[in-house]
Amino acid sequence: MRIALTGEALIDFTASEAGTLAFLGHEGGSPLNTAVACARLGQPTGFFTQLSTDLFGERLMGFLQRNGVDTSFVLRSNAPSTLAFVERTPQTNRYAFYTSGSADATWAPEPLPQLPADCRFLHFGSISLLQQPAATRIADLIAANRGRCVIVFDPNVRPSLIPDMASYRERVSGWFALADLVKLSDEDAELLAPGQPVDALAAQILQAGARAVIVTRGGDGATLWRTGHEALAVAAPRVQVVDTIGAGDTFTAGLSVSLLAHGVEQPAQLAGLSDETWREVMGFAATAAALNCTREGADPPTLVAVHAALAQAQNSAAEPASRP
Repeated sequence: MRIALTGEALIDFTASEAGTLAFLGHEGGSPLNTAVACARLGQPTGFFTQLSTDLFGERLMGFLQRNGVDTSFVLRSNAPSTLAFVERTPQTNRYAFYTSGSADATWAPEPLPQLPADCRFLHFGSISLLQQPAATRIADLIAANRGRCVIVFDPNVRPSLIPDMASYRERVSGWFALADLVKLSDEDAELLAPGQPVDALAAQILQAGARAVIVTRGGDGATLWRTGHEALAVAAPRVQVVDTIGAGDTFTAGLSVSLLAHGVEQPAQLAGLSDETWREVMGFAATAAALNCTREGADPPTLVAVHAALAQAQNSAAEPASRP
């Protein structure tokens, strides 16, 4: 296991027709989507969570296993599965979550699980940090492995689940301090620091202890901030967008997979990467996310598909411009 993830696994019910109560179910949850993406992108990946024994939990377990995710650390519970309902809008997605007392929200292993010796990246974040006792045990797991693994944090802010945003922002500051690499969307940034320039928020995150901060902007690409360096931006590939669900999760997965491919196995190595390496890493992640958007629901691409898309883009860029 080279990459480990911890957090929620749920069923996303997406509206199949605007203005109706017709919903279609998909396996989901940000950490689960990221785990599946990492596995499809060719890295041995494990998931640390608790799944229900109900019919939804069985579907989630089967989905993880069919996608090659190591489920040997997954606990089981008679508590219900978390459910999420998603309504698409032209600009973004609206969510309604049903999490109280669910299996993943009550994940509280005692003692904490020991990560395999070959694990190099550990991801956390999303709505699992809003539910107790899971939030406390996740933070404990992260703290226990800080310095040994590259800690990746994606807040994946869901305001409908946050009754006190001011208190939540204070808690997020503590999670920033645990992370080596922070990835967040421009929507996350606006919710965490309303009216504040994104580069100012990135500077605060770096000051808290992160070594790199990446903010995604959907079809406008992504920007990286590091201490002592100028901001570095990459464009997003142009694709015919079918659905944006899971795009951010796939981008996060692409970062870890590509960093591993570039030999990053310890947190300190992030600081020594060149601009060119970071461009390649973010370009890989952006391409994976774009391919996810060409299909319905969260459906991350394989490593072969990403390499093919990157090769096609490189060949197109190398072709001489046609004469008028």
